[in-house]
Amino acid sequence: MTPLQPLLLTPLADLATLALADFATQCGAKLAAGERLVTLFGRPAAATDAPGVLLTAVFQPAGAALTLLRGHGLPGSHYPSLATSFPAAQIFERELWEQTGLVPQGHPWLKPVRFEGARQEHLTDYRFFKVRGAEVHEVAVGPIHASVIEPGHFRFMCHGEQVHHLEIQLGYQHRGVEGLLLQRPAWRLTPLVESICGDSAVAYAWAHCAALEALAGQPPSPAVAMSRAIALELERVAMHVATLNGMATDIAFLQGAATYGRLRTAIINASQRACGNRFGRGWLRPGTASPVTDALRQDLLQTLNAFAPHFAEVNQLMLSARSVAARLKGTGVLTTQAARELGVTGVTGRASGVALDARCQLPGAVYAAHPLPMLTEPGGDCWARMTQRMREVETSVAWLQQRLGDNTLDLAKLPASLSMTPPPLKPNALCLSLIEGTRGPVLHALETDAQGALRHYKVQDPSLANWFGEAVAVRNNGISDFPICNKSFDLSYCGNDL
Repeated sequence: MTPLQPLLLTPLADLATLALADFATQCGAKLAAGERLVTLFGRPAAATDAPGVLLTAVFQPAGAALTLLRGHGLPGSHYPSLATSFPAAQIFERELWEQTGLVPQGHPWLKPVRFEGARQEHLTDYRFFKVRGAEVHEVAVGPIHASVIEPGHFRFMCHGEQVHHLEIQLGYQHRGVEGLLLQRPAWRLTPLVESICGDSAVAYAWAHCAALEALAGQPPSPAVAMSRAIALELERVAMHVATLNGMATDIAFLQGAATYGRLRTAIINASQRACGNRFGRGWLRPGTASPVTDALRQDLLQTLNAFAPHFAEVNQLMLSARSVAARLKGTGVLTTQAARELGVTGVTGRASGVALDARCQLPGAVYAAHPLPMLTEPGGDCWARMTQRMREVETSVAWLQQRLGDNTLDLAKLPASLSMTPPPLKPNALCLSLIEGTRGPVLHALETDAQGALRHYKVQDPSLANWFGEAVAVRNNGISDFPICNKSFDLSYCGNDL
């Protein structure tokens, strides 16, 4: 049986373009049938299109391949909001409204996501939700923080020390990523793609390269795909350990903080020896990946073999410490129902019992041949998010040890990058590529014109949907619990503020 692919390549001529009302109706029907809304986005019509906005919605049915719907509307047109019945659609409809002017009628929370274009001048006019009462007070944190994190404003509505509501306002960075991706030749974009979200460089680069390769009709060899998977799992290990380091630091558990920091350094230094960069930049290029020579394989194995027992030991310290349990158990609970309704994905969704992992459900060739188990935690609290990360690291390390320990695996000689002699891209086509990064599914959607040049480039980080899940998880907690809740989610500011 052919494994389900994290790719969808469709000629535009094969897509029926629905009127806006029909598009919304069919999207609602798919959501009512239990399909997951992966993304919903729009772009201005090109000269060859009917005037207005072209819409794309991507769905993931249970146990089936990705599907999509195409629609059309005029700027300023209204359609019935999907979010009134399916809250997971709320962030996509807000982004669509901000970028195209299409209005989701009845949307319960229609506010800008990034303050694009002229909205930048009205950032201070943002209307925060109000909680009223004689003893209710507000606490405003940010957008400038006392650390090295990026800008974001957190508005807490509190009764005493208890948080009744948290509203997170992002959108302070105006990088214009998607526009930049249309200003260079498609085959020269990988260094820019790697910089969109620096701690997910491998996941972003793989999603990008896979889309280009599909559009060029040049699928990567099994050896290239395996090298990429090794890079991705090393990235996952390093970034999960970085989050565990931050959680230990935030609760002043110094043994954990010191050890996790040391262990993360060992992994990212190994990535540097593999590709020349500690965050995996340069490991992937269209059509190829960094070779894994026998010497490098032994180097990586030695690093992982030394890492595993120390990681298990520090995990046991964290899990057995009553001070850690008292601080994390029952703190920042996001229930399974809330996570499903809000469309929370990735590691934070799995820590709330939502079994979504593209490596399992859309495995492609590598993960189908060498599967990883679906891991979830039922608790949905900070403890569950900590435990989920521990288990995912252990699983990725074991997977890497097995792959690198396979003497039949030859990754020493890999082909040259396709960008050296770039082949043409399939014209008038839409390609969706999805890679399960550290936080969750990283999605890239590339659309070409009649000449095979990029007409539209859509990027989506899992943080886009997950920020609202964090805001819900903080409710009814003490305001002093927010730092550890925030770190346990460990979402990306730049992944949201494209």
